[in-house]
Amino acid sequence: MPNSSAGVLLYRRTAAGLNVLLAHPGGPFWSNRDVGAWQIPKGLILTGENPAAAAAREFEEELGVPITGKMRPLGGIKQAGGKQVEAFAVEQALDPSAIVSNEFNMEWPPRSGRIHAYPEIDQARWFTIPEAETMMLPSQRPLLDRLIALVDRRPEDD
Repeated sequence: MPNSSAGVLLYRRTAAGLNVLLAHPGGPFWSNRDVGAWQIPKGLILTGENPAAAAAREFEEELGVPITGKMRPLGGIKQAGGKQVEAFAVEQALDPSAIVSNEFNMEWPPRSGRIHAYPEIDQARWFTIPEAETMMLPSQRPLLDRLIALVDRRPEDD
């Protein structure tokens, strides 16, 4: 799947309703962006790799926490830049303060010759659905409606 990614929309149920875990990308490009910048942990699907396996691998690389819940498909979306993302919903508890992201190297400032290491994810946070609708990357917002429909289904519908 060339130029395709897979990711996980982690969720939990609370007394106040459904929450989703979103990640804020690290690095200088995203450092001053908040509203509309949060997204699901995701990454490229390697040649011959199953999308669910890629989503679980990327989640653990970016957050430092393995997936333990059942992965349920949410389908694909096309991001504004053209990248296809196959998403999976997982119900699982996670303490956002405990994340440890992998890093990437980047020249910054551009053409300076200075290479810096940045975390792929600089923070993760639980959001209510209305908060997520505001904070999430616009092209990923359809995943919220799909998650709500999935969670609202009766077990015998699966």
